[in-house]
Amino acid sequence: MLKQALDDLGVQPERDPKKFRTKEKDRPDALEAAIDGTERRRQRPKDAEKQALHYSGKRKSHTDKNVIIATIKNNRVSFLSETYPGKTHDKKVADQENIVYPNQMRLHKDTGFQGYEPAVQKTYQPKKSLASKR
Repeated sequence: MLKQALDDLGVQPERDPKKFRTKEKDRPDALEAAIDGTERRRQRPKDAEKQALHYSGKRKSHTDKNVIIATIKNNRVSFLSETYPGKTHDKKVADQENIVYPNQMRLHKDTGFQGYEPAVQKTYQPKKSLASKR
């Protein structure tokens, strides 16, 4: 029901990384976007191997992870990746998804995407502040 409502409103996130460029290229709010990893808590798996795979040192819990791309102007989630185990690094998820971006997009990313340089107009990444080094 939610999926249908989002589709009817034209705001359902793209799930296919190959179709992302086509869906977003003519949307005026898609010029500025941000990419980020998001984690959701999950029940602790009983299997020790699965526990290790889903344990997120960042959250100190067992999680599942997705990477999202959201427009800055309207805060619209325009892309939602497949779900990965919480231990998977944000950049690795983005690399594995192989997202095809609109060429005119300016993409903001956090330090979890260090070294991730997709084919977009420009990427922005914050630098470590001098205050954090003291």
